[in-house]
Amino acid sequence: MFNRDYNENPFIVIWELTRACQLHCLHCRAEAQYHRHPLELNFEEGKKLIDNIYEMDNPMLVFTGGDPLERLDVFDIAEYAIKKGVRLSMTPSATPNVTKEAMKKAKDIGLARWAFSIDGHCKEVHDHFRGTEGSFDLTINAINDLHELDMPLQINTVISKYNYEHLDEMAELVENLNCVMWSVFFLVPTGRGKESDMISPAEHEKVFRWLYKLSKRVPFDIKTTAGQHYRRVVIQQKMREQRGMSDKEHIFYEDAIIAGKTGQIDGLGRAPKGVNDGNGFVFISHTGDVYPSGLLPIRAGNVRHTPISEIYRESEVFKNLRNPDKYKGKCGICEFRHVCGGSRSRAYNVTGDYMESEPYCVYIPRAMRKKGKNIIEK
Repeated sequence: MFNRDYNENPFIVIWELTRACQLHCLHCRAEAQYHRHPLELNFEEGKKLIDNIYEMDNPMLVFTGGDPLERLDVFDIAEYAIKKGVRLSMTPSATPNVTKEAMKKAKDIGLARWAFSIDGHCKEVHDHFRGTEGSFDLTINAINDLHELDMPLQINTVISKYNYEHLDEMAELVENLNCVMWSVFFLVPTGRGKESDMISPAEHEKVFRWLYKLSKRVPFDIKTTAGQHYRRVVIQQKMREQRGMSDKEHIFYEDAIIAGKTGQIDGLGRAPKGVNDGNGFVFISHTGDVYPSGLLPIRAGNVRHTPISEIYRESEVFKNLRNPDKYKGKCGICEFRHVCGGSRSRAYNVTGDYMESEPYCVYIPRAMRKKGKNIIEK
């Protein structure tokens, strides 16, 4: 598991079971609708897909949507995967579909974890972001039911301009809700998500440093999505602590390249080395289309025609994404490119080129600093 070669097998697979959902979230990358699509992968196709995923060294599998609970056969699909030995979690939307009976059924079949989204420290912020009045209260009530069932809870939060000023309150809420993991997403302008809803590059950096300090005192794990540069911040902060340096002193991590290739960096979340779009990560749509991630809408094939393993391993897009030395701009020369690599989704949705530099990173690579110094000296 922890020595897997991302050129061959992903660390995590996301399967969008359906795009149907009763919510209307501001940031929804799927632009979810109220009704299911008639061409969704059916139960038999889903079983075949799970078989192929399992054969890829059994990566983690996440059911997402839309709202996976909009599918009447969701627990039949989940039970098939779990009986096969797949480590499965699910991210349903907080709607009336989330009943205590549904959560008990999930636990009974062996679901590893249940994830709920909370995007505000209060119902005014959360409900606005989720586009549905009452969503916050419904989520909190569902979490209470989940705890009564003694089932592990993961909380997902999208960082945006709507909650950026309330992160301390958010962290307090997350801690009080007794989750095992806080998965922090950084907004990518795709689907209904807009660049105007994002925080600035400097604010990204500020949140990363805040998250690192928070991770040292809270009982739950913290991981980031579309925030690959958090890994660079963690490495820098750990090295500053080891050397007794201040936050203002620069850290150029000579061993970052080696560590990124061998996966020998700890304290960075569940994956042993950097996971990025198409590089340890793969997304399957409700109709079977395969993408490097749900936020990077470049279709690489369809599982109805080609096994997911073949698409992941042989697609030119996926191969490009797995070679950080081919990245453009400062990402391509950054000493942290093998442990970070920047969000390929954000690069694509902001610049139009998935190999371009992460547009919301403030870090200046060592090579660029040296070049600038040489120009000044001349």
